Amino acid sequence: MDLPYDIKPDELYHLGAQSHVRVSFDIPEYTGDVTGIGTLRLPEAIRKTGLKAWFYQASSSEMFGAAPLPQNEATPFQPQSPYAAAKVYAYYIVKNYRDAYKIFAANGILFNNESPRRGETFVTRKITRAATRIKLGLQDKLFLGNLDAKRDWGFARDYVEVMWLMLQQDKPDNYVIATGETHSVREFAQQVFQKLDLDYEKYVAIDPCYFRPTEVDVLLGDSTKARMQLG
Repeated sequence: MDLPYDIKPDELYHLGAQSHVRVSFDIPEYTGDVTGIGTLRLPEAIRKTGLKAWFYQASSSEMFGAAPLPQNEATPFQPQSPYAAAKVYAYYIVKNYRDAYKIFAANGILFNNESPRRGETFVTRKITRAATRIKLGLQDKLFLGNLDAKRDWGFARDYVEVMWLMLQQDKPDNYVIATGETHSVREFAQQVFQKLDLDYEKYVAIDPCYFRPTEVDVLLGDSTKARMQLG
C-alpha cells in the first residue's frame, strides 16, 4: 500500500512524551494517553501504511524505578510513577510490533541526559537558571525537593548519536545508555553554585511540594551491551 503523501522517511525517532515525572502524578490520564498510547500510534501507522522505516522509541531509566543496581537490559522494571508506567507500556508495545510485524523497532533505555536545551522545570535547568539569577540579584532562593536523589547523568548530544547508531544495526534491539556513575541533586547544586562563587547552602531550601508520592532514590545504568555492540 502506497502512502497517500510524498514524505517517506527512512528513520523515525519518537521522543515525544509528557516526560515530567512529578507532573505525571498530577495529570496521570493525560500522561498515559500521550506517553503510552501516543507511542502505539506510530508503529501502528508503520504497520498500516507498509512504510519501510526504521523506528526508534525513547524509553526511560525511570522504568527501572526501585529495581536493583546497576540496571541493564535484563533488569525487571519496577515503575514508580504514572510516567514510568506509561513508558513501560510503550516499551512493550514497540517490542510486540517488532516481534509480531517484523518492524525494525529499537528501544533506547536512556538514563538522564542533559543539555542547555533542557526544559526549565526539570531539576538540572532549574538549578542552573536559579543560580545565575541569584548571582545577578534577580532571585533570593531556590526551592527543591529530594536533594539526596541520585541519578546517572549524561550529555544529550552523545546520547542522540547513540540513538542513531541503534538504527544502523543489522537487527533491532533494546539498549541501556548510561555513564555508569551516579551523582546526587545535592552534588549538582553544589557544583553549579560553586562555579558562580556562591555557597549553595545559603540559597537552596527544601519545599515538600516537590516530593514525589513514590520516590526513586537511585538510578544507575550498566551500558555494557551498547558499548560492545554499538561501540
